[in-house]
Amino acid sequence: MAAHVLRLRFALLVGALRGSTAHVTRILLGLVLLVAATVAACWALVSLTDAAPDALFAVTVLGGSALTFGFALAPVIGGVDDPLDPRRFSLLALGHGRLAAVLAVAGFLSVPVFVLVAVSVTAATVWVEQGASVVGGVLGVVLGATTCVLTARVFMAMTSLFLRERRSRELTGLFALAVVVVLVPAAVFFGSLEWDGTVPTQVSEAVSVLAVTPLGAAWAYPGRLAQGSDDATLTLVVAVATVLVLALVWWALVRRLLTTTERPMTSRERAGLGWFGVAPGTPGGAIAARSLLYWTRDRRYLMNVVVIPIAAAVTVVPLLVAGVPLEIAILVPVPFAALFLGWLPHNDLAYDSTAVWMHVASGVRGFSDRLGRLVPVLLIGVPLLAVAVPLAVAMHGRWALLPALTGVCVSLFLSGLGLSSIASVLAPYAASRPGESPFQQPQRTGAGGAASQSLVMLGAIAFTVPVLWWSWEAMTIDIDQASTALWGGVGIGFGVLVVGVVIGSVLFERRGGRLMEFAEST
Repeated sequence: MAAHVLRLRFALLVGALRGSTAHVTRILLGLVLLVAATVAACWALVSLTDAAPDALFAVTVLGGSALTFGFALAPVIGGVDDPLDPRRFSLLALGHGRLAAVLAVAGFLSVPVFVLVAVSVTAATVWVEQGASVVGGVLGVVLGATTCVLTARVFMAMTSLFLRERRSRELTGLFALAVVVVLVPAAVFFGSLEWDGTVPTQVSEAVSVLAVTPLGAAWAYPGRLAQGSDDATLTLVVAVATVLVLALVWWALVRRLLTTTERPMTSRERAGLGWFGVAPGTPGGAIAARSLLYWTRDRRYLMNVVVIPIAAAVTVVPLLVAGVPLEIAILVPVPFAALFLGWLPHNDLAYDSTAVWMHVASGVRGFSDRLGRLVPVLLIGVPLLAVAVPLAVAMHGRWALLPALTGVCVSLFLSGLGLSSIASVLAPYAASRPGESPFQQPQRTGAGGAASQSLVMLGAIAFTVPVLWWSWEAMTIDIDQASTALWGGVGIGFGVLVVGVVIGSVLFERRGGRLMEFAEST
């Protein structure tokens, strides 16, 4: 039976070359490009045979960690059906453990794994030339390939089990956004390093950490052997433990899949519910999904998102005119953007117009309303700041200030969100109605709107004053204050956010009648 499953897997690989001429052409072209990329990668590794061990170690650990991360991420983002889904083999009468083992072995029969094995064998050969034992090189290849295959199996099973019903372009977009948040800052950081023939200290520290993590342990083992490092044993233990844990998780998932009935999808689910299909089925999730629709389709929200980067960038001009050095002025726009992003939802109830009655009439808890409305701003603000902060520091040229700038931005952003959660309930003011031009503002009888806007901004700045002071000290006196600014900013920001959401929740539940009156009168 196991041999039959493996033959089926091989038949699937060969079957990909059948079909229409256009389909076969695309497959062959993709294979040619993949083979060319594999040959280039192997040639690059071979060219490092005479390189310094530290450089070769950095390349293999970083590259291997990236491959392992890719095997974990591809099933989540790709959204393809798994041909080795255990439920497809439920009629073969195999035990849970035996089926898990057979499918794990069948997972090695795939084009990505063939490429992985070719690259890892080349890397192991280079390490043998550098002084590692043949047994150590082979063990590194086996552990690395097994880790990647089991990682793909585990994440494919988890995707099939938990995300199948919610698969949508919105969910794929969220995962892609998460990749941007991680990869762009890392790319900016590595691109800013000075490579003078030796591995920069920052890269060496990152590689040392990855070498004892599940991502990079298997790939680091041959290098540690060649270097004669005392950490070789620790690296081997982490790599073996990773394989054992993944195997145990894979077995548990196979058992769960074989004993769980898949819920059939209704016609409504097949049509797609957009953000409502992605968000949890709770009041807060429904409010978050509705808010996301507003932020992605309503011109009033879109205009705010477009204006913020422009307004933040413009702040550099008066600073330069006033004589502020460029390397300092370039750091200012990002905190301004963080402040404006936190300020955005300060009047979000008014943007609902009369639709706010749904929340009040249905008895939605204030916490669900307050938290659900912050989701779109967080999904916009976090990636934007994650990219903007390292870019600003890279242009400044002093990476030691990265923690300080991060702390300032986190404090401004989260403090603004916390204060906005209070202001939107306590002091809403008339705004343009849905469908109207975002530049058309209604007449106001008082100064409540200006006061609400000002208090949120000034309050966020006031809470961030200690972080600004620590950051200034880090820039001018003691760079060690950068860490204080980071943790102080994170602590202050999260504290204000939590308190603001709690207070806003209480106010929302107590002021429901007044909010209805406000919505009907504006």
